[in-house]
Amino acid sequence: MNIKRFIPNALTLLNLLSGLLALISVFNGFYDHAFLFVCLGIFFDFWDGFLARKLNVPSELGLQLDSLADMVTSGVVPGLMVFKLFENIQLNNPNFMLTEETFYMGFVPYLGFLITLASCYRLANFNIDTRQTDSFIGLPTPANALLIMSIPMIEYVDAYPWLTGMLDNPYILLAVTIVSTYLLNAEISLFSLKFKKFNWENAKLQIVFLLYSILLLSILNFVAIPIIIFSYIIVSVFLNKLSKK
Repeated sequence: MNIKRFIPNALTLLNLLSGLLALISVFNGFYDHAFLFVCLGIFFDFWDGFLARKLNVPSELGLQLDSLADMVTSGVVPGLMVFKLFENIQLNNPNFMLTEETFYMGFVPYLGFLITLASCYRLANFNIDTRQTDSFIGLPTPANALLIMSIPMIEYVDAYPWLTGMLDNPYILLAVTIVSTYLLNAEISLFSLKFKKFNWENAKLQIVFLLYSILLLSILNFVAIPIIIFSYIIVSVFLNKLSKK
């Protein structure tokens, strides 16, 4: 029995377990725990693919398991998170509470699941899109999950009250939902964040971006996460334009 081929799949299943624990945390209102579990799932998601390549045991089963696990951790969890954020606004913000006249606005929280639907479509498309072997087309679901899960963490820390106030506005949250849904399947080529080889020659872009991200996180805390995500998109677009010249 070749035990090596089970190692990447075991990590993928740990990604799925992390996603399930994140779901329970969101349901119970422990958004900080949910954020940590999503980060843990993304950590496992990074290493399962790397070890599959390193151990030379890639498989079709591993590919399908990876997408199914990501669907939970990076698809269902952020969709549910936005649902709960909308719901909390309607329950706690006097300006947006449901009344007999505005009961129909009770459907708004369900718009958060547009992210889940877009994530599902992206993951299925990723498995059959031959263009995405060395780069991504559209925002990867783990990056999008981090973007969404950073919202309650920014509100929790409340280092910038004006930003917290913005995020507590359902119109802003709806705009974030629409942008997130679009970016997941946008025809934008983004460089891969995964290391295929740990050396400067093959991973200098990823290494520089990683150092940039660590620096921002050390300065801005959770506010750095959306800045990092949009920096990733901007850098990718800039590199695409350079390559076409």
